[in-house]
Amino acid sequence: MEGRVLLNEQEYFYLSLTQFLQHNTLSHLRSTSYEADDEEEEDNNFVFNIEQSLLVDPGHVYVEKMIGEGSYSVVHQGFYENKAVAVKIIQPAKTSAVTREHKEKFQREVNLLARMKHDNILKFIGASVEPTMVILTELVRGDTLQKFLWNRRPGRLDEKLSLSLALSIARAMEYLHANGIIHRDLKPSNILLTEDTKEIKLADFGLAREEIMDEMTCEAGTYRWMAPELFSRDPIPNGVKKHYDHKVDVYSFAIVMWELMTNKAPFKGRDNISVAYAASKNQRPSLENLPEEVVALLRSCWDEDPKVRPEFSEIIITLTKLLEKLCTIKTTPTDVVEIEDSSRLAANHVINKTGSKRNVKEDSDCLAATEKKHKTEKKSKKRGKTLTRFLRCLGNCFSL
Repeated sequence: MEGRVLLNEQEYFYLSLTQFLQHNTLSHLRSTSYEADDEEEEDNNFVFNIEQSLLVDPGHVYVEKMIGEGSYSVVHQGFYENKAVAVKIIQPAKTSAVTREHKEKFQREVNLLARMKHDNILKFIGASVEPTMVILTELVRGDTLQKFLWNRRPGRLDEKLSLSLALSIARAMEYLHANGIIHRDLKPSNILLTEDTKEIKLADFGLAREEIMDEMTCEAGTYRWMAPELFSRDPIPNGVKKHYDHKVDVYSFAIVMWELMTNKAPFKGRDNISVAYAASKNQRPSLENLPEEVVALLRSCWDEDPKVRPEFSEIIITLTKLLEKLCTIKTTPTDVVEIEDSSRLAANHVINKTGSKRNVKEDSDCLAATEKKHKTEKKSKKRGKTLTRFLRCLGNCFSL
């Protein structure tokens, strides 16, 4: 039966998730590029280890238009309990037809997302295992960061906006690492922008995992954003483990921040193999025409040695200082006082004990305070002159 949801005093009609999958999604999913896993053997013995409290009734989920598509899933806009949600449907539609690898990936994503409570991380709402694997999250109505950048090329973003978005990403990543989680696939297409483009929501935890001391599998990430320690110049058999840690996310962050500052594609024109080779040979995108402080941060974040790369707590401090400096410079008054007062202001310029000038903010505050003082003095003098003239006139009148 067709489901009905009331929202904002208007009626919306959608197919329930179950009916939608039966009549629409199954044929659509089979028409998409999912050939690799179709050839793999089905695994009907997999037992999901997901808490019952995280599961929702698919009959209460209503689905409308598709808003995104990945390598193993499609995302639709929908509703659950009268709330707008994003409905991520795992390919193919029938759970029994999904490989063990993707079942494990789905289970890991659900369990990790359910633990995340941060303003810059996509909010988890619930999941469903049958008749297909589905993840419900909050609906973010803005574009992915990738689409946002594409739509503005070849122009650059405002520097303040670029640094602000980078700071939001760093805060989300700091939270993940503080909870022992590595994202392993940080890139613009996995970062959602809010509708006002002022904040981000980190998404797609399909490759994320808890950091462990033992070596981890290296089939993680996307080549243009992958840290060089995940590469090898020699062929690596599938499933072979390598040693790396959460610093792989710091490298990926550097590439994303570089895109924010330049609005260019990293390693443009190169295929995946040549990108991997270039990164392993310590080749990085050009830092030309970028502020010195940004250059220093990027170089440290994408250093070949993971131990040299900073923690996200340090990155946040650096970005915060850069933003404060940028905002202070932009708000410093350029024509604060009249020419007649300029010499007086210069005489009042404050020098600290070491002989160096105060920072820009202190100077700005000093100039503004001095300007206010002189304006007050001028008004006071003017009032005094007016009163004197009045009294003199009054005296003359009485003397007549």
